[in-house]
This record gives sequence, structure tokens and C-alpha cells, in this order.
Amino acid sequence: MNPQPTSYLSLATTSIDLATANPGILRQVLLDLIVKDAYVEGDFTLSSGAKSSYYINCKQVTLSASGALALGRLLLQKLPNDTSAVAGLTLGADPMVSAVSIVSAYENKPIPALIIRKEPKGHGMKAYIEGPSPTKGAKVIVLDDVVTTGGSALTAVERLQDAGYEVTQILALVDREQGGTELYQSKGIAFEALFSIQEIQQQYASGGN
Repeated sequence: MNPQPTSYLSLATTSIDLATANPGILRQVLLDLIVKDAYVEGDFTLSSGAKSSYYINCKQVTLSASGALALGRLLLQKLPNDTSAVAGLTLGADPMVSAVSIVSAYENKPIPALIIRKEPKGHGMKAYIEGPSPTKGAKVIVLDDVVTTGGSALTAVERLQDAGYEVTQILALVDREQGGTELYQSKGIAFEALFSIQEIQQQYASGGN
């Protein structure tokens, strides 16, 4: 087991202002938070039943104040200018779309957040999609926290396309590099992750230095 890293660039130990920090600093802070709070090595069984030598729970970062701010600012900068909304499949993407939307309002270019249900609401309109509805044909960017085989984000894409929106891009926090990229390519969807699992593991192995 690796010793606990001691050089993390977190708000708890530094005076970094994440509201004004440049993208390079934001990315390093976010990487350090992921390694410190979200990544664990050991023997794990994933939801698919597959075995893994590590587990990563990015909600430990995306639901933290500093993680959400850094992530929201980084992702907002990657959105095309004609983006009408950000969306993602509940639950992993919920804090991500909220963070981007809030940051966008502070930067005077508000973008609404949409949450895609796994099952339609059992009453009322029985909708799959929650949030302010963009006009039909509007461009919506799908967000995801951890991409493994790619199925979760693709479900969100399909729900949005069925509702009449244009969805051609997925942005993720972490790519586990287990088939997601190839799946999206086969569907003609652009894909980018802020971090690969290799980069996270290298940072972890170095003790965060």
C-alpha cells in the first residue's frame, strides 16, 4: 500500500484561489484531489461483476466544493460556443452538470443543466429528462464522471437524441480505457476525458509528487 501523499494542492493546505486560477493549476488541483480522495487500490468487484485491482469513486471529488469549482471551470472552457445545455445520466453526472451550470452563470454565459433518469418518472409527465428544456435541435453536451465501457453516457446520448436534441460530444472526468473511446467512435461521437486512468495511477504511485 502506498504511503499517504503529502503534497496535494488543496484549499486546505494552500492559498490557491480556484475562482481565478489558470487551467493548468485547476487541472493539477483536480488530479491531486482525485488521487487523494477518489482512487483506492485493492481487490474490488465492480457493478458489472468484473474484478478490479483499483476502485475510483469520483463523487468524493465532484461533490466537494473545491473539486466542483475546479471541474466546472475546466469543463466550461471545453464546451463549444453554441452549447445550449449540459446533461448526464444520474447519478455520477449530477454534480458535474450542476457545477458547469453554476460556473457558467458566474461567467455571464449561463448554460442549463439536464439530468437524465435511468427510468422514466413514475408519475406526471413520466419524463426521462429533468431540467429546463432547450429548443428542439439544440446542441447538448453529455458529461460523465468515469467512463469504462461507455454505456452510461451513451444511454444519456440516446435519450437526448430521442427528445430531439443534437448530441455529438461527450466530456468525462476519467477514462478507465476499457472500451468507451471505441464505442463512441463507432457511434460518431467525439470523446474527451480530463484524465486517463494511467495518469491517475502514475500520480498515485509517485505519492502525489
